[in-house]
Amino acid sequence: MIDVLVVDDDFRVAEINAEYVARVPGFRVVSRAHTAVQALAFLERHHVDLVLLDHYLPDETGLTLVRRMRQLGHPADVIMVTAARDVSTVRTAMRYGALQYLVKPFSFTGLRSKLEGYAALRRALEGVGGGRGEAGQEQVDRIFGALRTAESGPAEALPKGHSAPTADVIRHVLSAAGEPLSAHEVAARAGLSRSTAQRYLKYLEGAGRISLSLKYGDTGRPEHRYAWAKEAEGRTVP
Repeated sequence: MIDVLVVDDDFRVAEINAEYVARVPGFRVVSRAHTAVQALAFLERHHVDLVLLDHYLPDETGLTLVRRMRQLGHPADVIMVTAARDVSTVRTAMRYGALQYLVKPFSFTGLRSKLEGYAALRRALEGVGGGRGEAGQEQVDRIFGALRTAESGPAEALPKGHSAPTADVIRHVLSAAGEPLSAHEVAARAGLSRSTAQRYLKYLEGAGRISLSLKYGDTGRPEHRYAWAKEAEGRTVP
């Protein structure tokens, strides 16, 4: 069983994330923390395999907490679960050793794929001398590829000028909406320009990831509305 500490300043979000974790076989939530101080105090006293960590905490940032964890010798792995999507934060999270980065808002499917990828990584590590032996190049490649293989399967190349994180943000927006959205609505919820949103929506619709419908108004010109295709649920972008 993989023991998880959920860290989020929003009590309701922490509860939702904990409920999501509990639905994934092999994982259990051992506690919730709403500040960096609470998280560190729990880590000092209890065993934790994985921390689901928000970046925006009231006493310090999640990235600062990760750095302090490493300085204090806490070995728990970290998956960032945050609304912070600026490249600087993502890059720093990688440098500090975060294994995954999940952008809010997200669906249960989005979090489940990250957790399943993490479980696959642990299995790959345990498969090399019980996690304590030496690894040859083939085994090292298998370990480093475990997260990506388990989470997304065979990779597909995005068109030039497109990025997977941006496409994933649009997926999260459409998945969480519960109804078709216009390009303007998608852009507003994703924090993107309308032209950027339209470019990604066109690509995702052509790739079969989203469905397109038309809404006719008084002007006679139909409005394009987009929804995440049900048959694409559980698949990652690209």
